[in-house]
Amino acid sequence: MKNWITAAGAAALTMGLSLPAGAWISGSMPELVPAPLARQAMDQDPLVVEARRALTAAGHGAEALRVGPHEWTTKATMQSRRYDAGGRSNEWEAGLERAFRVGGKARLDGEIGRVDINIARAQLGEVTHESARSLADLWIDAISASQLHKVLSEQRLFALESLKAVERRKKAGDASTLDVNLATTDLVEMDRQLNIATAAKVKAEAKLRTRFPTIAELPQQMADPQAVEASRAQWLERVLSQSDVMRVAEARAQKAALNADRIRADKVPDPTLGVFVGSEARRSERIVGMSISIPLSGTYRNERMLQALQETEVAHAQLDAKRRELDAEVAETYINATSSFERWRLSAEGLTAIQSNARLTQRAYTLGEVDLQGLLLARKQALEANISTEQARSEALRAQSRLLIDAHLIWGLAED
Repeated sequence: MKNWITAAGAAALTMGLSLPAGAWISGSMPELVPAPLARQAMDQDPLVVEARRALTAAGHGAEALRVGPHEWTTKATMQSRRYDAGGRSNEWEAGLERAFRVGGKARLDGEIGRVDINIARAQLGEVTHESARSLADLWIDAISASQLHKVLSEQRLFALESLKAVERRKKAGDASTLDVNLATTDLVEMDRQLNIATAAKVKAEAKLRTRFPTIAELPQQMADPQAVEASRAQWLERVLSQSDVMRVAEARAQKAALNADRIRADKVPDPTLGVFVGSEARRSERIVGMSISIPLSGTYRNERMLQALQETEVAHAQLDAKRRELDAEVAETYINATSSFERWRLSAEGLTAIQSNARLTQRAYTLGEVDLQGLLLARKQALEANISTEQARSEALRAQSRLLIDAHLIWGLAED
C-alpha cells in the first residue's frame, strides 16, 4: 500500500514545488483509503458523473459558439401581375441570405467557448475535491465507530471479569451483596453503551457504503496521525495553487471580461447579406441581385454594454472574496491539523499509564488488595481515557486528511 508521504512527494515533484517529499507530513502515514480504491469510489460518485457530463456539454456549447448562431435563410415569393391591357404575368423571386459576424465577434465567441470549457473542467475538479472530502469523512466516521465498538467490547469483558470476581469473593465471604449489585450494574451499563456503539457502527458503515458502494471492507484499526511539517504560508501557497474554487472564480472573471468585449463589439450590428434571382413580365425580364440589411444600433445595445462592464466588476469582487475566504479556510484547517495532532499525542501518552493502572487494579481486586469502588473508578478512568484518545486520533486524522485533500497531495487529485 502506498503511503501519504509517498503520494505527497510524487505530487510535489509533479507540480514543481521546491519542498522535499517529507516537508508536508512527517513519518510514513498510510492513506485512509488506498489510492486506486479512492479514485474508483470518487469516479463513480453521482455528483462527479454529473460534473463530467457537464464538461462534455460545455464542449458542445463551445463548438456552437465557434460556428456562431447565424444560419443560411432561404426565401421565395410568387405573385401574379394583371395588366390593364389584358393578360397576366406569373412572377417569382428566390433568394438566399445569411448574417455574418464582424468586428472580431467570431474570435471572441471562440474564446468564450474555451473559457466555458475551463469553467466546467474546474467545476469537475471542485466536485471531485468535495467527493474526496466526503469519502475521507465517512471513512473516518466508520473506522472511529468501529474502534469505539472495539474499546467498549473490551471494557465489557473487563466488567464481566469483575462481576465474576465479585461473585467468587462473595462466596468466600469477602464481598457483600451490595458489591455484587454494583458489579452487575456496571456490566449492564457497559451492555447499554455497547448497544449504542453497535448501532453507531452499523449506521456509519451504511452511510459510507451508500455514498460509495465500491468500498467493501474497512481496515481493522486506525492509523496514527503524524506531525504537520510545512509552515502555514507554504500550505496556503500550495492550496491556492491547486484550488479548483479559485480556478472557477478566475475563469468566471475572465468570461465576464470577454462577455463585456463581446457586447461592446455587438454595438456594430452584424450585417445580413443575400443574393436573389427573379422572373417578371411574362419571363421576359430576368433579375439577379444582392441585398444587405444592417440593424441600427440604439440605446438597448449601449445599456447592455454598461451592464456587462458592471458584471465584470462583480466577477472580480467575487474572485477577491473567494481568495479571502480560502485564506481563512486554509488557516483554520492548518490550525486544526496541528492542534488536533498535539491533543492526540498528549492523550496517547496518558493512556498508556491509565491502562496499566486499570490492569494492575483489576489484578489487585482479584487478590483482595483493593475494594470494588477502587476497581470501578480505575476502569472508568481507563474507559474515558481510551475513548478520549480515539476521538483525538480521529479528529487529528480528519483535519490532516482535509489539509492533504485541499492541497491535492493524495489520491491523484493534482491530476484532475
